[in-house]
Amino acid sequence: MKLSEKLAVLEEEERQAAAKAAPAEPGQARPRASRTGAKSKARASSTWEESKRKVRGMVLAEVAPKMGKLKGEALTTEVKNALDKILQRQDVQVSPLERRKFVQEVIQDTLGYGPLDPLLQDVNVTEIMCNSFDEIWVEREGRLEATDLSFTDDVQYRQVIEKIVSAVGRRIDESSPMVDARLPDGSRVNAIIPPLALHGSVLTIRKFAADPYTVKDLINFGTFTLDLAVVMEACVRGKLNILVSGGTGTGKTTNLNVLSSFIPDGERIITIEDSAELQLQQPHVINLESRPPNSEGSGEVRIRDLVKNSLRMRPDRIIVGEVRGAEALDMLQAMNTGHEGSMTTVHSNSPRDALVRLETMVLMAGFDLPVRAIREQVNAAIDVIMHLDRMPDGRRVVTAVTEVQGMEGDTILLQDIFRYKPGAGTGGKATGELVATGLRPKFLDKLEVAGVEVPAKVFRSSGNGRAAVADTRARPTRVPTQRELAEAEGGKSR
Repeated sequence: MKLSEKLAVLEEEERQAAAKAAPAEPGQARPRASRTGAKSKARASSTWEESKRKVRGMVLAEVAPKMGKLKGEALTTEVKNALDKILQRQDVQVSPLERRKFVQEVIQDTLGYGPLDPLLQDVNVTEIMCNSFDEIWVEREGRLEATDLSFTDDVQYRQVIEKIVSAVGRRIDESSPMVDARLPDGSRVNAIIPPLALHGSVLTIRKFAADPYTVKDLINFGTFTLDLAVVMEACVRGKLNILVSGGTGTGKTTNLNVLSSFIPDGERIITIEDSAELQLQQPHVINLESRPPNSEGSGEVRIRDLVKNSLRMRPDRIIVGEVRGAEALDMLQAMNTGHEGSMTTVHSNSPRDALVRLETMVLMAGFDLPVRAIREQVNAAIDVIMHLDRMPDGRRVVTAVTEVQGMEGDTILLQDIFRYKPGAGTGGKATGELVATGLRPKFLDKLEVAGVEVPAKVFRSSGNGRAAVADTRARPTRVPTQRELAEAEGGKSR
């Protein structure tokens, strides 16, 4: 008997049983023995899904002992062989077309993540958001859009969630209803289930780029300008401490990864993250990852613990994926104690807000420090803030590069070196550009000592976003270098 015929028989038996069991309402005839249309299709679909579910369970039982030893094509072949045996035992004849479809769906459910697989393979999809088993959204090229994909039911949906978290030694249940995990390809996963999620389980996946973006990519995307790339490369090579700030989903980690690519090969770099996302290509990189507590509430290793430990590992630079709490104090102290050129990110709405957030996080360390002492630490540690925003059209752009210039009283002085100039867009398309403010940053003196040169023209602005040709040495806002000051003093003495 063919699979389609067997399904039809099962459907007919189910329909007849339902028809006999249904009581006739007064003045209403008993339901007909034959039904067509949407209800019949729904029953056929339900029977088909039930058959797949049963077969999938049988396949898993056959293959489970070997899943830890086999990978890739070998595991796929094993699943196909097990599926053939099961179909033969069930005396089911399957047409080539039905078999291909059935095999594909069972393999997808058994080895993969069901309807999420095509989205995980789509290079244009950057985020996957499952609000329920039948509501899946994606972010594609910066914009949110609904998909027509869905899980079979809530059971399959929960099975996929549990499959993801169990692969990294975690569990999700009512006692632990919120989990961060990572897929084998590095994609970051967050799952939250009832009772915390009021209307059902929610799964969010931030995909991991197989090939990390380069500075050339960011210039092509409009995130960077060529002048900014020149300046930021000099800042990294000159060992300035850099803070990348921005809101959620603005590309902070991506830009931190690109900035890290400017670090010379001869340095020992230690990266510290909650979920490993940075993809540094240098030969001497140590990657550390925090660990949440286990089901008994013990075994937690915090970012702060890793920052403290990294100081004993002889780092040239420390890169923290994101500071969210008390580890901010340890990061600032590391930057102030011989680990120049370190970098991190922080959630904020502006460069000034980023410093306020750092102050708040330092207070979370539990030390009763005066606000001025904290600000002095921040002022001494941070040299440059690069701020990112997300435009209405979905693009992520650098909207400010700001220098920390010192303190005046209890206030940290900030000066924009580059600033985003909005333009009049059409059709939701942002047309602004990042332009130089025309001010010479003080950090050029540090770069000069480090032997790193920056072309003066990248700091000149003609007001339209293009480098001005005229010399700007006479600008009253320009800060003279130490060499020029010394020469001026020498001239006066003559």
